[in-house]
Amino acid sequence: MKIKRIEHVGVVVRDIEKSRRLWEDCFGIPLGGVEESKVRPQRLALFPIGESMIELLAGTTPDSKFAQMCAEGKDGINHICFEVENIDEALAELKAKGIPLIDQVPRIGHAGCRIAFLDPAGTENCLIELAELPKGTDH
Repeated sequence: MKIKRIEHVGVVVRDIEKSRRLWEDCFGIPLGGVEESKVRPQRLALFPIGESMIELLAGTTPDSKFAQMCAEGKDGINHICFEVENIDEALAELKAKGIPLIDQVPRIGHAGCRIAFLDPAGTENCLIELAELPKGTDH
């Protein structure tokens, strides 16, 4: 498995628009884009920093996963995402090494990336996402 870089660090927030002030005004990091999920009640905002990004995640309904996490005081850093060359090979290799997988097969994530999450039970309680970018794209 070849890890190319940290693709992003995911941060759960209550409100993307309010959180933008911190990232744009305080840290001077311009917004790269906002995406609304077509399959889950969530929005994400991407803030590029060099070769990586900060990904803000917010629920769009009170019963959504990220809104519930905020209500339970579980907002903040959520996961680290590594860009890999070949996600299918990476998942097979990790599974062979005994790392439990949340996603047995990749699914589509932000910007058309193929993504999969590893079970924190096998990664020292750290939620790790793997992402394979669509061919011909940088981010």
